Amino acid sequence: MDTQEAFETNKNTWNKKVAVHASSEFYNLKDFKEGKSSLNKYELKALGTISGKKMLHLQCHFGQDTLSLSRMGAKCTGVDISDEAINLAKNLNTELKQDAQFVCCNVLDTSKHISEKFDIIFTSYGTIGWLPDLQPWAKMISERLKPGGFFYIVEFHPIAWMFDYTVSPPLMKYGYHQKEAVYEEYEGTYANPDSKILSKEYGWNHSLGEVITSLCEAGLYVEYLKEHDASPYDIFPGLEKNREGMFALKTKMYPLIFEIKAIKKV
Repeated sequence: MDTQEAFETNKNTWNKKVAVHASSEFYNLKDFKEGKSSLNKYELKALGTISGKKMLHLQCHFGQDTLSLSRMGAKCTGVDISDEAINLAKNLNTELKQDAQFVCCNVLDTSKHISEKFDIIFTSYGTIGWLPDLQPWAKMISERLKPGGFFYIVEFHPIAWMFDYTVSPPLMKYGYHQKEAVYEEYEGTYANPDSKILSKEYGWNHSLGEVITSLCEAGLYVEYLKEHDASPYDIFPGLEKNREGMFALKTKMYPLIFEIKAIKKV
């Protein structure tokens, strides 16, 4: 299929989502502006002390995580394909008196727009599924990392993306190693299912093996892969809130989240 057409379709959908997301309880922009961090326990523990570090945040949406990292003392740059998201991120940056930078581009084209290198590159929750091929993604990450710097991803587990959630109950429909794009068209968005916007989306499934291999082939050393039963977000059907405020399947039949930390070889 024409991947450029798919990217344009996804960009148009994300542009429509920005205003809906910014006004949603899910993103809770009011509390965020008053100082609440948008970051979750997985990434906070993995990133550690970041004050003074140069960070690149890939697929940053309208910049809440980027600005949360900036509040922690990092020198941050956020990248996203949606110009509406980047415009809001820049406005928030000014309003909150932060010094983050934001660039609108396809994440695969990051090196065409940004030449500096970073101590840490970060991406999280619902990002790599918008990319048809992880090899150029990993190559870009390696290009933008300083030697000895690290890349960290916390992401929904690929098993969770094997289901069609547009039907109830969800149906296991997509292959773990499926290469063909998954196209879905539905009303609403995860941040506001009752919204009347029409989402048209192309996505791609990526196995853990594909993620790890692409990073290794790009010259990164994988320090760890972790898998977790619980998600910070209640976005899949049938999840129950646990004592830690996280969301998990009652059966715990499969993990919902994975983390990978990979270091650029010196």
